[in-house]
Amino acid sequence: MIPEELWGYCVDHSSPEDDLLAHISRETHLKVLKPRMLSGPLQGKFLEMLVKMTGAKHLLEIGTFTGYATICMARGLPEGGTILTLDKNQELEKMVRGFFRQSGLEEKIDYRLGHALDLLSESTDRFDFVFIDADKQNYTHYYDRIVERLLPGGLLVADNVLWSGKVLAKNRKKLDKDTAAILAFNKKVKEDPRVENVVLPIRDGITLARKR
Repeated sequence: MIPEELWGYCVDHSSPEDDLLAHISRETHLKVLKPRMLSGPLQGKFLEMLVKMTGAKHLLEIGTFTGYATICMARGLPEGGTILTLDKNQELEKMVRGFFRQSGLEEKIDYRLGHALDLLSESTDRFDFVFIDADKQNYTHYYDRIVERLLPGGLLVADNVLWSGKVLAKNRKKLDKDTAAILAFNKKVKEDPRVENVVLPIRDGITLARKR
């Protein structure tokens, strides 16, 4: 959402990604469809710092992809903290588990495969930090399922809430299903009295919603 040169400047003047994260990025771009779904160094560091600053210990991630953001958030966890990460792409499992082994954080990462709504139904866990970055048409369903399980003071983070600018009517020719879902999600969060929120123009837009 900002000029490429300024984005590059921000990356260059932030803590750099290490060899493992750079390796995950290369492998994702070489071997996986839609590598743009990768969080990348700036968003990854942002998520890690949010976890550190909030002191969150019970994390939920919906949408593991190749594990870049998962590892970043796991690095921000305190002793005894865990992250439950859910994804439905079984073809990536071997690659992702390999990255988790290389990170040395396997004991903190609970990686489960299946449809997130089904997997959430099998658990009664409550969370103090949630990151949603999965299929857009289920964003409101994820939110409805999660917000009651978010602890008071807990933080929900949602990616892609600006959807390449398509949230603005002037930037779309017609209202496709994904854009409609993002618009509905943004409206729901803003109008929910249980949370306070802010939308940030980081990459494709990030919402931070804090449970009251």
